[in-house]
Amino acid sequence: MKEKILIVEDQFIEANNLEMILTRAGYAVSGIARSVPAALKLIEQDKPDMVMLDIFLQGPATGIDLAKVLREKNIAFIYLSANSNKEILDQAKATYPYGFLVKPFREKDVLVTLEVARYLHLHSLESMIRNTVTSPEPETDTDSNFHGIIGHSSSLKKMLEHLQIVAPVDTSVLILGESGTGKEKVAELVHELSARSQQPLVKVNCAALPATLIESVLFGHEKGAYTGATERRIGKFEQANKGTIFLDEIGEMPMDLQMKLLRVLQEREIERIGGNTTIKIDVRVIAATNRNLEQEVAEGRFRMDLYYRLRVFPLTLPPLRERKEDIHLLAYHFLHIYNAKAGRQIKSISPKIMDMFLSYDWPGNIRELEHMMETAVLLSDGKTINQVPMPAAKPAEPPKVKTIEENEREHIISVLIKCNGKIFGKNGAAELLGMNVSTLNSRIKKLGIDKTRY
Repeated sequence: MKEKILIVEDQFIEANNLEMILTRAGYAVSGIARSVPAALKLIEQDKPDMVMLDIFLQGPATGIDLAKVLREKNIAFIYLSANSNKEILDQAKATYPYGFLVKPFREKDVLVTLEVARYLHLHSLESMIRNTVTSPEPETDTDSNFHGIIGHSSSLKKMLEHLQIVAPVDTSVLILGESGTGKEKVAELVHELSARSQQPLVKVNCAALPATLIESVLFGHEKGAYTGATERRIGKFEQANKGTIFLDEIGEMPMDLQMKLLRVLQEREIERIGGNTTIKIDVRVIAATNRNLEQEVAEGRFRMDLYYRLRVFPLTLPPLRERKEDIHLLAYHFLHIYNAKAGRQIKSISPKIMDMFLSYDWPGNIRELEHMMETAVLLSDGKTINQVPMPAAKPAEPPKVKTIEENEREHIISVLIKCNGKIFGKNGAAELLGMNVSTLNSRIKKLGIDKTRY
């Protein structure tokens, strides 16, 4: 039996459109509320299994306020919004939603998001990690080496617990973390622990591909599709069929390709450049980035709908400076590797060098430590490493001062959000800002604000 769903949306057309989608799919709609008080009343009366709620509603209370109540009641909820303001997204994220639908949305988007939300609610991370009766402790090779991932810090263990939950489940994974934290290794492990482990894992570095070639690399092309296309090319998605594709540095993907990737994720089919037939594919997508994608969304460089489509289950890798208890293990791990490669028999790292490691901030993370240990092994002429080419500390950069235009742009956007994009008339942005409508429209255009997003 499918869930009973409450819709909390103050826009009449969107609320009724959503109700029709849910009814056609066999869900029971327990009602439509246009404010938080009305929603709370329906929740007490009908006790829905799930709530789909807009962020901005009638009255002073918001969907974010309601989400906090839903968390306390253990009711799953999905946000409905076209908002891309970073502050609002941060507030929404802090309530730990089970999904996020971006307006305008299609029927398939709604149904896929509901299925994901259902899974996340039934397999809640909090309950799975805490419930030792029904959920065994994570299986590890040793206390400090899990399939080649080295460390025993609490932040790393938490990430590994999450990884073991998501790996067997055939859903998208977004790996977040700074450069050098080991995102590719984590992607390999997700694939290795999945049901697709005997199928291909195809890796694509989006940052390394020219914008003019990335579509052909991902989706392929037919012979003669463009000048220089002398033969058919099978794209990476086709190569990964039945397996996994790892899209590294997804934050570097151009906006026009983001839309095409979103369509592939939704439709599960591709079309080669120059082709006239669609090709069905069965691919699990793992994406990774060192960028703050929420900031990229807020600044219009990354599609919000693609972000939430990829961020079904995020894994965040801690930087090395936040897991310094692992530095000793990692340093000796790399010592053994490069001993073998260089034919050396170095036994130890001096306390002075280890103290230097522990006091360093490691901007390059594990990759930097590995390169440093490789060099140290080559430079050492004894049984102990006593010298390491540590980089000189850089002076801290002064905080960036925002320009007048940047401050004005942020202020206008915050008012547009408050007015739900309304420019003129009572309680419109022009009235609240004390500006003439034409003057405000002129400023919006000059500052590059897309008023249709608010």
